[in-house]
Amino acid sequence: MAGDLNIKYGSNNQTITISVASLTNASARQSTAIDNTSNTFIDALVFVKLKTGGSGTSSSGYCNIYALGTADGGTTYTENAGSSDAAITLTNPTNAKLIGVVNMVANATTYYAGPFSVAAAFNGILPDHWIIVIENRTGATLDSTSGNFSVFYQGIEAQYS
Repeated sequence: MAGDLNIKYGSNNQTITISVASLTNASARQSTAIDNTSNTFIDALVFVKLKTGGSGTSSSGYCNIYALGTADGGTTYTENAGSSDAAITLTNPTNAKLIGVVNMVANATTYYAGPFSVAAAFNGILPDHWIIVIENRTGATLDSTSGNFSVFYQGIEAQYS
């Protein structure tokens, strides 16, 4: 007998630890790894709040949002990332998976973007451990106040009834 597939949303506003205050142009920062092994999530929706600095933002500025994953229990990540909040140097072209772009074209402005699917970056399968990377391409340094930034996710489960 066939059942119905239902989507169940996990708790919202699950914080992703990533320090992007004062992130300089053309640099990137990785988040602390998210461990999905104790969850039944099939996807995670990521949402970001980012703020440009007071001057120098390009009229074509943006931030790239990437996902990195692993298949070895959280030991080895794409781009040689670690498992904690830290600066990261991306290769060019990068091996990270682009999940979204945030257009950021004005000085001293807060931008909200997403939700971005993490599983979509990995052919529809959410890795058991994953990381978010934010790359600043605004032409200027991002705002310096840490309260002006947030990155969070909401897990998605599939249930059959």
